[in-house]
Amino acid sequence: MLTLGYALDILMGDPEGLPHPVRVIGRFVERVELFLRRRIEASGGGANETAERWAGILLVVIVVGATYGTFHLISSILLSPSVLAATRNLSLVLFLYLISTTLATRELIRSARSVIRSLVDGNTRDARRRLSRIVGRDTHSLDRKGILKATIETLAENTSDGIIAPLFYLAIGGLPLAMTYKAINTLDSMVGYRDDRYRHFGWAAARLDDLANLLPARITGALIVLASLLSSLPPFPSSMSWRNAYRVMLRDGRNHLSPNSGIPEAAMAGALGVQLGGPSVYNGVLVEKPCIGEEIGPGAPRGQDGEPGHLYLEASEKAVTITGITSLTGLGCALLFLYWRSAL
Repeated sequence: MLTLGYALDILMGDPEGLPHPVRVIGRFVERVELFLRRRIEASGGGANETAERWAGILLVVIVVGATYGTFHLISSILLSPSVLAATRNLSLVLFLYLISTTLATRELIRSARSVIRSLVDGNTRDARRRLSRIVGRDTHSLDRKGILKATIETLAENTSDGIIAPLFYLAIGGLPLAMTYKAINTLDSMVGYRDDRYRHFGWAAARLDDLANLLPARITGALIVLASLLSSLPPFPSSMSWRNAYRVMLRDGRNHLSPNSGIPEAAMAGALGVQLGGPSVYNGVLVEKPCIGEEIGPGAPRGQDGEPGHLYLEASEKAVTITGITSLTGLGCALLFLYWRSAL
């Protein structure tokens, strides 16, 4: 079922016309947040730090608990032998679709390729527009190199959040735990900010997201190192360096505002021989982020003209390859774990 769900994601991705559980979870988060904020105001809590933190904790408990309970019930019903027999496997198809919605291999690669293709066609404005759909930073002032750096960063980070972490939770806890992870990830993306509105209210969601990604991010970093090794073999000959990926991951993995995102980004930067991170603008505010990796480092791929600008174009294309290979090796690891667990 894991293999079929993975294959369904590769074939179908995230069709806009079909209902998606994450969008439903997002609307649920909005309604619970609104309810809790009204309760704070009604109790006279106002902007009280303690009241907002407790409300944020309650938001996490409600959303995470409801998600796990709902999908545990759904899984039990859909996989019931009597239901499977009565619906002539329609319930199995629905179950596989739900598995596929926890994964994002096709959409991540498609989105990154669309940005790269726009730049190759010389349409920088369209590349910025497409990039803005997959990153949180301001993109309107990014130059060609900045667009490509942001594309590589989001490939590395979302390989962990959108592929390896869901595979990890599918392997250890099935659909209910994987969907619960998606709920945690959605909570963090909606309320886990450090601005005045969410600094206290979103504290619990942000910390839980950090905890949920602790192991998957490090597994992703290791798999990116492995992917950089595999991508240097036929039929993917390249000049990527798995040794440099491993070295930079150990050295610069902590050079990030997030305790987890820096690990896969550092591995990707080392494999490609580029420098990621640095200053970025979010909602008009300049954020000084540490640098990760070094430009044209040991074993790094160089452009035909030897210039860094061309380097980042080649690197972004190779980052797509690394993402695909990492996704496949992640699936393989999940299947090996399931086989090992079933043999016990």
